[in-house]
Amino acid sequence: MAQMPLLSLIVFMPLIFAALMALMPGDRGVRPMALVASLLQFGVSLLLFKYYDAATPALQLVEQHSWIPEFGISYFIGVDGISFWLILLTTFLLPVVVLGSWNAIDKKVKAFHVALFALQTAMLGSFVAMDLVLFYVFFELSLVPMYFIVGIWGGARRVYATMKFFIYTMAGSVLMLLAIIYLMFAARDTEGLGYFTANVLELYKLKLPFTADGLMSPQALLFFAFSAAFAIKVPMFPVHTWLPDAHVEAPTPGSVVLAGVMLKMGTYGFVRFVIPMFPEAAEHFGWIFLFLGAVGIVYGALVAMVQPDIKKLVAYSSVSHMGYVMLGIFAMNTYGMTGALYQMLNHGISTGALFLLVGMIYERTHSREIEKYGGLAKVLPIYTIIFFIVTLSSIAVPMTNGFVGEFLILLGSFQASQLMGAIAVTGVIFGAVYMLWMFKRVFFGEKGELVSDEKHPLHDLSAREILVMAPLIVLVFWMGLVPNHFLSYSKSSIDHLMQNKDAYQLGVLTMEDATKRVAATIEMETVTAKATTTEAGVAR
Repeated sequence: MAQMPLLSLIVFMPLIFAALMALMPGDRGVRPMALVASLLQFGVSLLLFKYYDAATPALQLVEQHSWIPEFGISYFIGVDGISFWLILLTTFLLPVVVLGSWNAIDKKVKAFHVALFALQTAMLGSFVAMDLVLFYVFFELSLVPMYFIVGIWGGARRVYATMKFFIYTMAGSVLMLLAIIYLMFAARDTEGLGYFTANVLELYKLKLPFTADGLMSPQALLFFAFSAAFAIKVPMFPVHTWLPDAHVEAPTPGSVVLAGVMLKMGTYGFVRFVIPMFPEAAEHFGWIFLFLGAVGIVYGALVAMVQPDIKKLVAYSSVSHMGYVMLGIFAMNTYGMTGALYQMLNHGISTGALFLLVGMIYERTHSREIEKYGGLAKVLPIYTIIFFIVTLSSIAVPMTNGFVGEFLILLGSFQASQLMGAIAVTGVIFGAVYMLWMFKRVFFGEKGELVSDEKHPLHDLSAREILVMAPLIVLVFWMGLVPNHFLSYSKSSIDHLMQNKDAYQLGVLTMEDATKRVAATIEMETVTAKATTTEAGVAR
């Protein structure tokens, strides 16, 4: 029986819908079509729960077809516990963004949704690609739609922000491209594998020379080349400066996608490629990224404290939160890595929700200046409650999703370095300071000039806006109260990665195998349930 190309369907559905929307005459009907298409794609992505076997670390739902055989380049995609939730986060946020941008985008509506859906394909392709050249293609393609989203629908300084974003990310990507070419030739050499390949599973087997006393060994150079591309994408301190500009100038849906998914392409790259392919260099130079992650946590929080613009404050909070993710990754232990992957999801939910909320008030007042607000709690009670819940999530209050991720990262960082762990803890305090101070100034006290304007009274959230925020609020508490529902899908892959860093090998589990395992599990559970019922009847 032929294997269903589920991953290809998930990846390319948005591109197909983008093409269909591009053919539509005018903008009329584009928004409803985009919403239906995004919900349909999310529904298809939920089939991953049926075919993915959480108990095995192997690469699953694999599809592989030769592309450029003379260089060993192929269309090779798959999913494991590292990418499983990132795929679902990406598909989950698309309908949220489409519905959230219903009124925010009022010009060139068709072109915006075409760019948004094309971006979706590029991001999903990056999370499933297991061929380095294929990954590079998807990784770079994601720049183009985001360039247009910020450059066309952004704010007054959108051209400056897009150029800065594009130049920064392209500079890092060029280094990664050179490293990919080097790896392919290294694989072909007789000391390597003996043949050209860009297959990630094959390159995991490649033993690259490493000397701990210098930076010029091949493994060290390749490690830093890949790390440069991913550090800029995260972005890490001190190559983070493009992010606040991009966020402030981007339209609300652009900020949600950028914070919710695109930044995770950088942290995912460290976990998928950097650590498994260059384990000795990662072990030896990991302290640099551990230190920069800790510095980024504190720096992002301190700069956020002095921001007069709500959106810029949230943008710098992203720098701080992504510092936690990097700290967890380079703690190089199970606690840290588990927390880092969980925090990627948490950040996508909580910071995406913050950008949506900032966009909702901006649509009403056309201002993001904190000092012009005050007393919003009396005027917009529903908005205030939702904003408060998301604020609690952002500062990692227990019972919210943010607490679980940060707690695991702190456990891992203290295990790796007590000093770095201590620095990271101060970030928790600073995070509470800037978020709660901002919340107090915006929602309480005397009414500001934008709130007391009787000629333009503010209206609380509409049914559509509540519908946009509802699934995000549900996830804040679901992920905070029952984290094992999520952590269990990544556990085996993370354990395998941490236990095999020095000689990382990842097998392949086909869809047929996964289906058989699921069927066997269901059969075993049925038999167990019948046996339990029978025993209970005999006992009575």
